[in-house]
Amino acid sequence: MLHPIKVTSTLADETRFSIYEYMVQYKRPISVQEIADEFQIHSNVARLHLTKLAEIGAITAEFLKTGKGGRPGRVYQVKQEGIQLSFPYRDSSSLLKWCIQLIDQLGDDALQQAKKISYEDGRQMMRELIIKQSEHSPLTFEEKLALLTKSAQQIGYVPEVLIENLSKTVLFDIYNCPFYNQMTTHGKITCQLHESFLRGQVEVLFGNSEFAQFESMLHHCEYCKYKITIHN
Repeated sequence: MLHPIKVTSTLADETRFSIYEYMVQYKRPISVQEIADEFQIHSNVARLHLTKLAEIGAITAEFLKTGKGGRPGRVYQVKQEGIQLSFPYRDSSSLLKWCIQLIDQLGDDALQQAKKISYEDGRQMMRELIIKQSEHSPLTFEEKLALLTKSAQQIGYVPEVLIENLSKTVLFDIYNCPFYNQMTTHGKITCQLHESFLRGQVEVLFGNSEFAQFESMLHHCEYCKYKITIHN
């Protein structure tokens, strides 16, 4: 395991951290030149940042054939499992795994109770955010969207607003699943608990609304996509 100082010092560079966030969002192989162009830096500087990120296991590096002959080009891609940092070491991931395994073994009644807990947790978290952020009441639609995004900046809510007739529709993507490590073994349970949590947040913000998922990483989609239809 890498020493925490190695990880934190690598990510302390503002440009390097921005590069990592950019790669997390797009989740596809990226070349040195693409990073250089996106961040307006020299290709040698971009290569240095990518090398440093690869050294701490945040991204992988491999050679990719272009199909045009010549030497394969090196591309970099973010690791789906992300970086786990704990000092002193604490293994919370095992506790999560045990809880999900217990829910699986106890069956549907346990799952429904767990969904109620995650739903209420989502509601409580959003209430606390509203209290901290709002200077006046009621919140505007734009302020509610900002809170929805802020509540999950690390997992990348990307809202898109569509207005049709008397209702607003909010589409948003999650491009970095916070429970990725549980997806391969207990993906269905994990997704249901996360969806209940999100539903609780949405209901606090928007009240009379419909909440639905129409794409999922569980089904090999690139993103998890959700739709909120808000009724005035």
